[in-house]
Amino acid sequence: MSKNALKKYLQQLDADSLREQLLDLYGRFPEVKTYYDFVFNPREEKLLREATQRISEEYFPLRRKKARARRSVAHKYIRHFRTLEVDPTVLAELMAFNLETAQRYETLRRCPEAFYRSMYKSFREWGNHLVHHGIYGDFGERAASFAGGVERADWPDKQAYADFLEQLNS
Repeated sequence: MSKNALKKYLQQLDADSLREQLLDLYGRFPEVKTYYDFVFNPREEKLLREATQRISEEYFPLRRKKARARRSVAHKYIRHFRTLEVDPTVLAELMAFNLETAQRYETLRRCPEAFYRSMYKSFREWGNHLVHHGIYGDFGERAASFAGGVERADWPDKQAYADFLEQLNS
């Protein structure tokens, strides 16, 4: 169904029918429930705390011996925060936490090449997010600190981080 067809259909409904359909969607689809729960009670700090705890446990587990270190877990939370349209600063905080946690993990063991590629992509997304929302000034020192850590740890693509950071600063 196209968006225009949906608009026509919704215009034909009376207010009670529309309410009924929304309640039905709320009950059937967890995504709709999550969205409306967030819209009416946006506890961003609680969401951020839960996400950071889950990401931290991915790299530094409390209940298992071995870390799973799946970067996809953090990316899932970042996508979820974007879908909910949380405050850009909260999303930037989550993105920074993801990078810093992965960097701490990498100091303990050498990681596969895919890890470094993914971290660079995440760093670029974070930097672009900061610039797009005009909050780079609030996170500039953390970005520089992260890039400095990459340099000290001698990551394979350390020069790309420095170049991108220079681009952000200009």
